[in-house]
Amino acid sequence: MRNTLFLLLLISMSPRAAEYPTRPIRMVVAYAPGGTTDFTARVTAPKLSELLGQTVVVDNRPGAGSILGTDLVAKGSPDGYTLLMADTTYGIIPAIYSKLPFNVQKDFATISLIMSVPNALVVHPSVAARSVSELVALAKSKPGQLTFGSGGVGTPLHMAGEQLKLAAGVNMLHVPHKGAAPAMVSLLGGQITMVFPTLTLAVPQVKSGKVRALAVTSAKRAAAFPEIPTMSEAGYAAVNATSWFGLVAPAQAPKAILSRISAETAKVVKLPDVRERIEAQHGVVVGNTPGAFAQFVATEIASWTRVAQAGNIRAD
Repeated sequence: MRNTLFLLLLISMSPRAAEYPTRPIRMVVAYAPGGTTDFTARVTAPKLSELLGQTVVVDNRPGAGSILGTDLVAKGSPDGYTLLMADTTYGIIPAIYSKLPFNVQKDFATISLIMSVPNALVVHPSVAARSVSELVALAKSKPGQLTFGSGGVGTPLHMAGEQLKLAAGVNMLHVPHKGAAPAMVSLLGGQITMVFPTLTLAVPQVKSGKVRALAVTSAKRAAAFPEIPTMSEAGYAAVNATSWFGLVAPAQAPKAILSRISAETAKVVKLPDVRERIEAQHGVVVGNTPGAFAQFVATEIASWTRVAQAGNIRAD
């Protein structure tokens, strides 16, 4: 039965899709080398190359907070040979920019969500709060005095903090930095109250006792510190920002080709060595379908639009 279905799929494919790929594939990362988006691409690309039978080349195209690289792919040929390793920012920018050179939902076709990395709400040890409820009570008693750091306006860490402000109805001061790492440095030095870093950044500092974790944003408790509750358990299910990474392509790319890439990507993330590397970064393996990823992106955009409107957050 399985062989019959495969033969029917081959028959239904266009000649171009059936022959794909016949040359190297470019996987664009809209950031400089380093960082989790680049990591995800470089973990995925070699294994995807093996399964597709053609080299998948990671091409770093940083600039304008990921807009330059994203636009490059949006305007690329829709033939399956140019892909984008999208991330959380891909779902945020439609909410904070009034004008973009592309439309995330119209100019791209989703392929597969590869992985997500939960965020954690961490505070400086001097903060008089050992739970989210205590932190919210403290923020309400000192309107505008508690501060949260981020990697800049509209970055995932900023938007996570805005989620908490909206959900808890508190007034806190946003302190932007030039990256998530500098924001963590400020937290370690006691210059700010809290940050919502990824577990990749948070776990070493929490384990060393340099910061205190109050909650994680994932649906389940993190394996790295199972004693820490989720934001949902803490009473703030709406604070669910996670850092995610997935493949998209220019719109109008043949569905058969996108389905092929999606299926092979799902195989890649299930490989023991790939899973091990992702989990070492405290990531959660996904590897879903184009349709499921499209629904996920639509939900992300709607969620961040509500947060941006409530906080009057604009990046242009």
